[in-house]
Amino acid sequence: MTGPSALFIAGARPRTLPAAVVPVGVGTAVAAGAGAVVWWRAVFALVVALALQVGVNYANDYSDGVRGTDSARVGPPRLVASGVTPLLVRRAAFVSFAVAAVAGLVLAIATSPVLIAVGAVCVAAAWLYTGGPRPYGYAGLGELFVFVFFGLVAVAGTAYVSHGSVTSTGIEAGVPVGLLSVALLVVNNLRDMASDEAAGKRTLAVRLGDRRTREAYLFCTVLSFAWTVGMGVVHPPAFLGLLAVVAAVPPVRAVLEGETGAGLVRVLGMTSRLLLVFGLLFSIGLAL
Repeated sequence: MTGPSALFIAGARPRTLPAAVVPVGVGTAVAAGAGAVVWWRAVFALVVALALQVGVNYANDYSDGVRGTDSARVGPPRLVASGVTPLLVRRAAFVSFAVAAVAGLVLAIATSPVLIAVGAVCVAAAWLYTGGPRPYGYAGLGELFVFVFFGLVAVAGTAYVSHGSVTSTGIEAGVPVGLLSVALLVVNNLRDMASDEAAGKRTLAVRLGDRRTREAYLFCTVLSFAWTVGMGVVHPPAFLGLLAVVAAVPPVRAVLEGETGAGLVRVLGMTSRLLLVFGLLFSIGLAL
């Protein structure tokens, strides 16, 4: 496929979508472990997460495209850089955010109006990542955004819409998920480090440099499993998540051995699979 639809599918960045799916799965497992799953709410939570992820990807594409950040990059070409009208890309981002807002409003009506405020903060954070006059993604704070919103908030929030309260287990379960989601962003920014630096985009990778960024990837991965060990001590079935270490070895080895350029695109895919495998195993453990 080479038409506009194919470009927009690629622009949604499918490799990053596990960062939306996994926290919802883990949050639903937390609720299941407490015997309180409301399945239709879990489905709506998934719609919110996916729409926000796709929206932030399109918003990132739009903002980077109009700033010229994507004019020379190693990864797959972005929409604006490929010639798609910036207005059309921005509209796609807003449509995605609107879908997330509608699904979130349904959940708020069914549970608590507090979710309206949470949703508004999520959408604002998604847009301001690379949009606005002072995008925080350009200041090296993107990893913090991912950890908070695609880890803690997404997992605890999904559990909340079924369980009716924010539990310590929901927050704790968000930590390893958030860390592996951060690892996904770290390897993405490692790949784009040279072009980002040239464009004045001061991501965390640009600030840390090549060696320390690779160490940050290792840190996020190892800490996610170490945290899982801690949770397993209290709830032994959570140890199932540790089986995902098999999927962690190839990408960690590639990063530490100095993989660069197009090779990091493959590492991004491997990290995405790691997040999916961990999320599945960890969810099973939490639900038992």
